[in-house]
Amino acid sequence: MLIFKNLTLIGTSHVAIESVRQAEDIILSEKPKFVALELDRGRFMALMDEKAKKGISFRMIRDVGIKGVIFGSLGAWVEKKIGKAVGVAPGSEMKAAAISAAKVKATIALIDQDIRVTIKHLFKYLTWKEKWRFIADIFKGVVLGKREVEEFDLRKVPPEELIEKLLKHTKSRYPGFYRALVEERNEHMAKNLYKMMNNYKDDRIIALVGAGHEKEMVRLIRALEKKDGI
Repeated sequence: MLIFKNLTLIGTSHVAIESVRQAEDIILSEKPKFVALELDRGRFMALMDEKAKKGISFRMIRDVGIKGVIFGSLGAWVEKKIGKAVGVAPGSEMKAAAISAAKVKATIALIDQDIRVTIKHLFKYLTWKEKWRFIADIFKGVVLGKREVEEFDLRKVPPEELIEKLLKHTKSRYPGFYRALVEERNEHMAKNLYKMMNNYKDDRIIALVGAGHEKEMVRLIRALEKKDGI
């Protein structure tokens, strides 16, 4: 957790029961005016509506293309498998935060970039070299059993040192992937949080973002302040 002015950033893991409990405890005890979530409108609606149709639609294919649909489906499948292994559905901490926000009458802010934009940019930035590296890394991990980082308890938020190591490895080995899924989204969310912080200076804002991104978010917000002469 990182506090900067009227903003409290909570780093979460989408399949960790620890993140679910932390989100509930902090929101219910602090009773903030706003709860900001690392979600866009589409993902938020799908998360909160258990009856929502989860299949592949023509509109989805039109918006992100076949490759985008395959990538999104693969990511969702992996998260679901991990969530099943640890007994926590992917995104449970975001759902718990939204429910807790309603209990304390806090306004929910969806600060993430539209997932369709993110996927489009991903395939725009991804090079053939990165694609081949991805295949090679899967082969090494699945077939040869080689690991780039040490194992950790999926029920808990990974240690900060491990997260930083993973991010550095990803940025070095998959720069296009990192740009689309980490950097651009951080910039988008930082801008949204910066606007909220300035529009509601006297109100407490609690934001849930991916673990390890807290320091970068504050750095980006500070840069925006400097740019505006604040």
